[in-house]
Amino acid sequence: MRRTVFNEDHEAFRETIRDFIEAEVVPVYDEWFAAGQAPRDFYYKLGELGIFGISVPEEFGGAGMDTHKFEAVLYEETARAGVQFGGSGVHVLLALPYLKMLATDEQKKRYLPKFATGEEMWAIAMTEPGTGSDLAGMKTTAKLSEDGTHYVLNGAKTFITGGVHADKVIVCARTDAPTAEDRRHGISLFAVDTKSEGYSVGRKLDKLGLKTSDTAELAFVDVKVPVEDLLGEENKGFSYLGHNLASERWGIAFGAYAQAKAAVRFAKQYVQERTVFGKPVAHFQNTKFELAACQAEVDAAEAVADRATEALDAGELTPAEAASAKLFCTEVAHRVIDRCLQLHGGYGYMNEYPIARLYADNRVNRIYGGTSEIMKSIIAKDMGL
Repeated sequence: MRRTVFNEDHEAFRETIRDFIEAEVVPVYDEWFAAGQAPRDFYYKLGELGIFGISVPEEFGGAGMDTHKFEAVLYEETARAGVQFGGSGVHVLLALPYLKMLATDEQKKRYLPKFATGEEMWAIAMTEPGTGSDLAGMKTTAKLSEDGTHYVLNGAKTFITGGVHADKVIVCARTDAPTAEDRRHGISLFAVDTKSEGYSVGRKLDKLGLKTSDTAELAFVDVKVPVEDLLGEENKGFSYLGHNLASERWGIAFGAYAQAKAAVRFAKQYVQERTVFGKPVAHFQNTKFELAACQAEVDAAEAVADRATEALDAGELTPAEAASAKLFCTEVAHRVIDRCLQLHGGYGYMNEYPIARLYADNRVNRIYGGTSEIMKSIIAKDMGL
């Protein structure tokens, strides 16, 4: 089926990214995997390539393109090569929308030029040790000082992607207590400098997958945050968080579809090369049927992912539609990658094969950005159930 989501500019970008991955990532990816993170200087290379600045307004050093299609190409090409760009995805997909939506002109002048070059890497800190999907239950606080010049930040966050290398972190904290009518009241967002006194990075977490993405625990002990680094209005943070959930869930959905597509590619190549009982594995009917079924599921996921991309770019992707896309694409990827690993036999369980890493990387897609169960609740509510 002919795709219409990408044009010549996107395909030219795809060629550039594919060449970059082959030259700069594939040769050293095993080292990153063993180290548990990509090196910090790699992000400067992404900045030089222009990846971080695609959606940054031109006046702040970016290309000013209001589209997610270049990000979609990145998802497809990294999955195709069986690699990841460390923890840089959160820098663009999660942090940038908040900066574009909430930052004042003065803040944008301070933040965005270094954002685009990779000189300052951003992360976002929402989840706490006792608070996952229930963000209204967060305990981290930010109290305004008596002289009104700064907030005093105290608390802890966990599962923070990009947390080790981050130079700035968007921290969600309570500036007021919840009310009896609204548990979500009182949350605010702050741009916190990781060099601030009292800010510390705890453990770099040892994850099942996404090994090259640095994920950390963060702690704040009397961290002074200038009032100039409040993002948006005080106590309205929860509504801001909800505003960007659709794009976050689109990213997870499209990334999952891309992983499923890559899994079929890896499995097809393997079964054509691997011989058993004197024949290539691809010659057996079971192999053909399994891969045919996987391809059909990938075709369906591609259609859903592309439709969500067009809706997102048009500003029309609803929360329920984003939840539906995430649920469908992540569940498809789960089934397809598992079946493609099975076709690899014992070798599919070895980390030297990309299918094994893909299997581990993919598992979190049904958890973060809202679990599959949360997605079903959102869809059911939209159905009037």
